[in-house]
Amino acid sequence: MTKTIITLRKADLTLGSAAASVHVLKSMYLDVDAGEAVGIVGPSGSGKSTLLMVLAGLERLDSGEIVINGQALHNLSEDALADFRGRNIGIVFQSFHLIANMTALENVAVPLELANAKDPFEIARRELTAVGLGERLHHYPGQLSGGEQQRVAIARALAPSPAVLIADEPTGNLDTETGRQIADLLFSKQAERGMTMILVTHDISLAARCSRQIRVRSGEIIDDGAGAPAVQVASV
Repeated sequence: MTKTIITLRKADLTLGSAAASVHVLKSMYLDVDAGEAVGIVGPSGSGKSTLLMVLAGLERLDSGEIVINGQALHNLSEDALADFRGRNIGIVFQSFHLIANMTALENVAVPLELANAKDPFEIARRELTAVGLGERLHHYPGQLSGGEQQRVAIARALAPSPAVLIADEPTGNLDTETGRQIADLLFSKQAERGMTMILVTHDISLAARCSRQIRVRSGEIIDDGAGAPAVQVASV
C-alpha cells in the first residue's frame, strides 16, 4: 500500500502586514506519496517557493494543517520543529548556503554533530564520496566550483538520511552542463534511496523529469498532477 508522506489541508499564509501584506498561499490542499519526485512549477510570485518553505518546515502557516511523515508540524514548538526538520527533511538551496570558513567535510559533518549523530565525520566522508567529492574533503567553498559546492550541499542534505528531500531551484546558479549533472545526481540519489523529492524549478525540462508536476498560480494549486480537482472547498 502506498504511504502518504506529506499532507496539506486548507493551508493559508499571508506575508507582510497592513498595506504591504500579500496573501501568498490560499487554502491549499495537497497529498504526496512516499517515494514520489514532485516538481512545483509556476510563474514568479505564484507562491511556489513559499509553498516549498512551508513543506520544509521553514515557514509557518497562519492556518490549516501540514503533516509530514506522520508528524503534524503546525502544532510543534520552534525547537521541536527544528529537531524534526533536522532528522526528516533535507534541503538544497539555489545559492548553496555553505559556511565559507569550513571545509567541505566540516560543512556536512557539523550539522550532524550538532544533532548528536553518531560518527558525523565518517558519515560526511561517505556522503561526499558518494557525490563524487572524495578527493575534495578538505577544500573550502571558495576553492570549489559552483557545481562542486552544490554537491557539498546535496551531501549535507542527504547525510541525515531524510525521508523528504526539498530542492529550491538547485540548478539555478549553474551553467547548462553542470546543471544537468546536478539534476542527474539528485534524481539518482532520490531513486537509490527511495526518498520523496519536492523540487521547485523554472526549468520545464527539469520538472518534466519528475513523476508528477504541481502547478501553482496566484497562491493556489491549479493542477496537482494527480487528476483530482485542483482547488478544493472544505466541507461545512
